Amino acid sequence: MFETILIEGLIYGIMVLGLFISYRTLNFCDMTVDGAFPMGGCILAACLLHGIPPFIALIFAFLGGCLAGLCTTILYTKLRIPDLLAGILMMTMLYSVNLRIMNNRANVSFLRIETLFSRIQDFFADKFPSLPGDTGILIFLVIFIVIFKEVLDIFFHTDLGLTMGALGSNEQMIISQGVNPQIVRGIGIAVGDGLAALSGAFCAMFSGFADVGSGTGVVVSGLASLMLGEFILKSNKIGVQTLRVLIGSIIYRALMMLARRYGHFIHLTPNDLKLITGILIVICLIIAKMKRKSTAGGRKC
Repeated sequence: MFETILIEGLIYGIMVLGLFISYRTLNFCDMTVDGAFPMGGCILAACLLHGIPPFIALIFAFLGGCLAGLCTTILYTKLRIPDLLAGILMMTMLYSVNLRIMNNRANVSFLRIETLFSRIQDFFADKFPSLPGDTGILIFLVIFIVIFKEVLDIFFHTDLGLTMGALGSNEQMIISQGVNPQIVRGIGIAVGDGLAALSGAFCAMFSGFADVGSGTGVVVSGLASLMLGEFILKSNKIGVQTLRVLIGSIIYRALMMLARRYGHFIHLTPNDLKLITGILIVICLIIAKMKRKSTAGGRKC
C-alpha cells in the first residue's frame, strides 16, 4: 500500500508540477490538462503498438502535450478567447484527437506489450527476486523525479524562468522590458501540458492500459495536491515550492487510498472520491482566505 502511494504520488506529481507552472507561475487557468493527461497515454500506446522504443514513446508523449498547450496559447493570445474557455475548448477537442491517435479505440491494454515499467520489473525480478514487484518502478521514479526537479529548479533561475515568474505577477513590467509575453506564456503552458502528458504516459504504464477517459478530474485533483503542499511548506524559494508540489501529490494520493480502503466504515464508496476532492479544495480555499484576513487584520493593528 505504502509503495503504491509513493508511486502514484510521484507519477501524478509530474502533472502537478505542470499545473504549478501554469496556475501558480503564469497565473493561467489551464483546463487543457484534462485532455493532455490521457493524450500522453494514448500517444504512448500508439507508439508501442508500432514498435517504437518506450523511451522514444515517452518523448513523443511529452511533445504531444506541448503541442496541445501551444494550441491553447494560440486560442488565448491570437483569437482573444479567455484562458478558461480556451482550455475547455482544447480539452474537449482533445477527446476526439485521442480517439484518433488510438485508432478509434477507447482503451488499449499493455498486457502483451513491453513497456518501460515492465522492463524494469523484469530486471529487478531477475537481479533481486526477494524485493516486491513494484520496488524497481519506485526506485526509477525517485531517481527520475530528483533529476527532473533539479533541472526544473535550475531553469527557474535562468533569465527565461525568472521572466516567466514575473509574467504571472506583473505582465506590464515584462512588456516594458521589451519581452513578448505571448512567447513566454506559450513556452510555459506548452511545458506544463507536456508534463501532464508525460505523467499520463507513466500512469498508463503503471495501470497497464491507456484510456481516453483517464483525464477526467485530473485538474481538480492536481489543484488539491498543489494546495495541500502549500499548507505544509511555506517558502518563496523555488526549490521548496517544487518540493512541496511533490509532497502534496503524495499526501493527496495517500488520502484517496485511505478513503478507498477504509471509507466503508463511514459509508463512503469510490464514487464519492470526486466529492471528497472538491470538499478538500473548498476547505483549503476557506482556510487560505481566513489566513489572509487574519494577516491583514494584524497589519492594521
